[in-house]
Amino acid sequence: MSITISAADVNKLRQQTGAGMMDCRKALTESEGDFEKAIDYLRAKGQKVAANRSDRDAKEGVAIAKANTEGTYGIILNLSAETDFVSKNAEFIQFAVDLTELALNNEATDIDAIKALPMDGATAGEKLMEMVAKIGEKIDIVRYEQVSADSVIAYVHGNYRIGVLVGMNKPVSAAVVTAGKDVAMQIAAMNPLALDTDSISAEVVAREKAIAIEQIMSEGKPADMAEKIAAGKLNKFFKDNTLLAQMFVKDNAVTVADYLKSVEAGLTVVSFRRVAIGG
Repeated sequence: MSITISAADVNKLRQQTGAGMMDCRKALTESEGDFEKAIDYLRAKGQKVAANRSDRDAKEGVAIAKANTEGTYGIILNLSAETDFVSKNAEFIQFAVDLTELALNNEATDIDAIKALPMDGATAGEKLMEMVAKIGEKIDIVRYEQVSADSVIAYVHGNYRIGVLVGMNKPVSAAVVTAGKDVAMQIAAMNPLALDTDSISAEVVAREKAIAIEQIMSEGKPADMAEKIAAGKLNKFFKDNTLLAQMFVKDNAVTVADYLKSVEAGLTVVSFRRVAIGG
């Protein structure tokens, strides 16, 4: 059965990947309209496209990251909006900050728990509805992330466009906090997929290997050679996309893992979260 690919679908894939219009249409046709498969199709054909990341949730809004006073627990709250105008509204931003403080102080487990918390004589959910009525746009809490560790550093980048949490394995100290901020800026800029190789799912590894093999074989290389070359491509994928293996942005001569060891013996990241507005 033939699938009808609309111009809107083609444009959406173009916006996501940066690939050409005809390439996007062919990818969607070959993938029967499945966007994720279409992205894989483009990559297998050698197109350099943007990775399909889970943090592309809200087109507009703010991401607020904050840690508790002890520096052992932190959250990111993403309050969405429909327009950039509302995202920059001081009252909207303050409301997002207040929600974050409320969730942090109560160690709320999820979004529903936040909305049930008491807030100025009502619940946070009721206050949210009041804000919707007042502003005239659909706004909601769409992402909520938490990290607990020996030390947790929170970082907000670009006028609340990106929120980052970094969990470290050493207690809070001036050196650990400074290192945590450096790593948080790395995460904001480089958007790693995972902490280390072991943190990447077998499904993602298999998918990347399959794409690499298809790329290599399309260049005319035999299957046994393709396997060996794909292993090298997979290693590069790990270096580019896992935090501890990435080259440190402030010193490209060392990895993030090496930088942390230079700050304090045994220092490392145990967990991180990143929430970005508009991908």
